Amino acid sequence: MELNQYLSIFIDEANDHLQALNENMLRLEQQPEDIGIVQVIFRSAHTLKGMSATMGFEDLASLTHEMENVLDLVRNDKLSINGNIFDTLFKCLDSLDGMIQDVVGGGTGKDEVGELLQRLKAIVDGDSGGKPAPANSASSATTASIVLDQYQQSVLMQSLESGYRAYFIEVTVREDCVLKAARAYMVFDVLERLGEVVKSHPSVQEIEQEKFERSFSVYYITQTDEEVLKERISRVSEIESVQMNAVDKASLAELQGTTTDTAATERETAAASAPAPSAEAETAAPRRAPASSGGGSAGPRTIRVDIERLDSLMNLFSEMLIDRVRLEQLASEIRRSDLTETVEHMARVSSDLQSIVLKLRMVPVDSVFNRFPRMVRDLAKSLDKKVDLVITGAETELDRTVIDEIGDPLVHLIRNAVDHGVEPITDRIQAGKAVTGTVHLRAYHSGNHVMIEIEEDGRGINRSKVLETAVKRGVVAAEAAKGLSDEEVNMLIFAAGFSTADKVSDISGRGVGLDVVKSKIASLGGHVSVQSTLGKGTTFSIQLPLTLSIITAMLIKLGSEKFAFPLSSIVETATVKRENIRSMHGTFIVEYRQSIIPVMSLAELVDSPDYRDQEEAETEMLVIRKGDKMAAVLVDEFIGQSEIVLKTLGKYLTNLDLVSGATILGDGQVALIIDPNALFK
Repeated sequence: MELNQYLSIFIDEANDHLQALNENMLRLEQQPEDIGIVQVIFRSAHTLKGMSATMGFEDLASLTHEMENVLDLVRNDKLSINGNIFDTLFKCLDSLDGMIQDVVGGGTGKDEVGELLQRLKAIVDGDSGGKPAPANSASSATTASIVLDQYQQSVLMQSLESGYRAYFIEVTVREDCVLKAARAYMVFDVLERLGEVVKSHPSVQEIEQEKFERSFSVYYITQTDEEVLKERISRVSEIESVQMNAVDKASLAELQGTTTDTAATERETAAASAPAPSAEAETAAPRRAPASSGGGSAGPRTIRVDIERLDSLMNLFSEMLIDRVRLEQLASEIRRSDLTETVEHMARVSSDLQSIVLKLRMVPVDSVFNRFPRMVRDLAKSLDKKVDLVITGAETELDRTVIDEIGDPLVHLIRNAVDHGVEPITDRIQAGKAVTGTVHLRAYHSGNHVMIEIEEDGRGINRSKVLETAVKRGVVAAEAAKGLSDEEVNMLIFAAGFSTADKVSDISGRGVGLDVVKSKIASLGGHVSVQSTLGKGTTFSIQLPLTLSIITAMLIKLGSEKFAFPLSSIVETATVKRENIRSMHGTFIVEYRQSIIPVMSLAELVDSPDYRDQEEAETEMLVIRKGDKMAAVLVDEFIGQSEIVLKTLGKYLTNLDLVSGATILGDGQVALIIDPNALFK
């Protein structure tokens, strides 16, 4: 069997299962008595083991197998989970992550897992500080036939009572079958798509290792018709026969040597934490929900698409958008009604297409946020602090390009919040605060932007200490420091190499690297601001554009040259009399809506050689905004709004801070895109 073609599927699903393991382990740490969570964790570990074994990644398979043994004891109430077990399992997850990333990088997925395997085996043997496992535990015992435990009985019974069908299925492979384990895996894959496996014989571990003759059997629940199910299993090549026997309440009670009436209460109690079709599901197939109807499985609602294909689609659409603008321009010049109607229809269709293409590239920020609960848990533990991470708005979507770049800045800000924002427990008690600190991570839409906030209820930024450090390091002059507002003082922590930390820690130091955070966010067309109250806490606010590919811009002219300003940064367009532009301390200013704002000439900034005579009485201006700051930019002429495609300037034009990129207009001309943030520097 050629496995390379399945590698990308394995990587995607392995990452999904690893994320699920991390999330559910964190849930279990908060609710250690919830056996339902243990069942979910066991299933993810088991599925990951089966996938890894099939792909030949032995270290991944062996580590998840030993994790499975520990979880099996916990879920059967033969081992009480404690801090040592949690720490060991989390270390296992870190090792699994490292091995999966090695596979992503083209490696063999190997790691030094010997120590972790020994720790897990010691836990199974009773050396864990928890309740020891009996000698006849499920991890070390095998049975000659399928014997259902109390939980499995309750799952079958409750499923029957909920309208599901239960079957005892025996599958036999052909005598000349070469890869029995692979065929068994494919059968389990079919079963998982259409329902849930409750118990198998031999065990899934033995099936994966081909420790069976020619047949294996399962207890199974589904909503699919028997004939449909049998036909789907029989499609798997090298399967000789499929025997199916329906299981009803009476036969189930008789099989287990009990009556339905006396067992009902026990079943309900044992299965209280799991919904009807949920089971221990000992399968080697990826997680899938049971089919919702009896007529077979429904078609998939989502598919995975290679990122390069989306990028290619975006590039092709960008070219079409340029041609659309050109056609609109030609139609306005030629003025033929049939041409105009056709172009208008094309514009409407391409607008809808643009919306779809952009949505295809949108990814929930949850794909970045989901790594932080585990990170905060580990940081707080290493610092001997208690910290809750509260995430809201994780469903908020951003362009994939932005998502790819925003992860590292957020990691640094959250590490700072936990390390130097939230105080140690003793300090919080002295300050009259709750022992547990809280870090809020929020995302929400705001116009054409997405806002991400990191807020903590810690000690806040010490203004005097920041100013003292800034003056000492030459970031700001002593005289200038006296007149700075609180917001301006807070922003000083983004200066290169700035830190108020009394000692450097290996986790973070308040301000160390924040200059990199700021520059990274600026490179994405966003900006970051800080609000802080001493003794109350600090909030970092990051504003990001929804997409970096297509934006709405205002096109303007300077002589024969054309420029574009992102519409999201423009407050207003207006005309101003030159006599109203005054000079104050070497800076030009103008009165705008009962306030004074600085004025700058775009022609002078870009050194335009052929802009209009400045002696004219009036000139056009753009009023732009960055945060709470506003400024006016003088231009020659407004062309109008247009949707433009952003193009990078390439490797050779890298030091143009004023220009963020370029676009090709409908007439074939190139217009430079001005970065409004750079105008405020």
